[in-house]
Amino acid sequence: MKTKRIITMIIAATLLVSAAAGCSDLSDSDTKKSITGSSQSEKSDSKDEKEQSSEGKEEGKDEKKEDTKGELPTIKEQVCFEKEGVKVTAVKLDSEMIGGDYIQLLVENNSKKDYTVGCTALIVNNCMISDLFVSDVAAGKKSNEKMYLLSSDLEAGGIENIGQIEIYFHMYEKDDYSNEIKIDPVVIKTSDFDKMDAKPDDSGHELYNKDGIRIVGKYVDENSFWGKSVLLYVENKSGKIARISCDDISVNGFMVSGLFSSTVYNNKYAIDSIDLLSSDLEDNNIKSIDDIEVKFNIMFDEDYMNTITTDPIKFSAKS
Repeated sequence: MKTKRIITMIIAATLLVSAAAGCSDLSDSDTKKSITGSSQSEKSDSKDEKEQSSEGKEEGKDEKKEDTKGELPTIKEQVCFEKEGVKVTAVKLDSEMIGGDYIQLLVENNSKKDYTVGCTALIVNNCMISDLFVSDVAAGKKSNEKMYLLSSDLEAGGIENIGQIEIYFHMYEKDDYSNEIKIDPVVIKTSDFDKMDAKPDDSGHELYNKDGIRIVGKYVDENSFWGKSVLLYVENKSGKIARISCDDISVNGFMVSGLFSSTVYNNKYAIDSIDLLSSDLEDNNIKSIDDIEVKFNIMFDEDYMNTITTDPIKFSAKS
């Protein structure tokens, strides 16, 4: 879990840098290219009209967001779980200028052992978001903790009104991960539950739709953190937890490495990305992401013997 804590700190530092630099690069249409099928030129006219209409809606949406951005919804204090003398209570939903929205947690260790409490999955309005949370609490001690709901994840998932938060906690004796205790999922409903965002933006080019898994390519970001990335919408209606990765990635006919691993619980969705390393692109003199080919690996639950590997999927992001 020390690794997870370090990763959390790195991501937090990255967010601070991004916040200081501003988010204009992420919304700059010049750095994004829509994903299309390899043989969809006949649909280009209607697609252009749809994109123009979508851009208009996005502008209106941004204006609406500025006009309606108000108070953060509230939650009622509730005990999340009590196990082996460890008690975790969700105290309130709050926000801070730098870190963004967070759940204030009180972790009480009334046992005679040191425990670590972590998070396996964090879901807001059925959207999987980053779950980097860990708390070390010594025997007989308490700790006030913040579980952050990253604004970048909420925005990517199209979430403006936080209505429901699902948390999958786990705990173990400190420095002994082999003795993990999994906690039943905790559901927290906010005061905005009745008006929460319920329909995710699944627009884009459908890459895969089988076995209860739907993958949609949304766009290529030419200016992402790692270099360039392919944004994906992943939906799971398989009845099981799905873990999705990818292999054999090629860009413009050249083999490259891609960072992608997405865990999506049943009846949930995720906005994730295949991150392409700038060093690979430079080595192959790739200045623009035009044609992409990839295989997806889909593993259900923890059944490594039942992994589905798709055929090569080709798609285009030509301007």
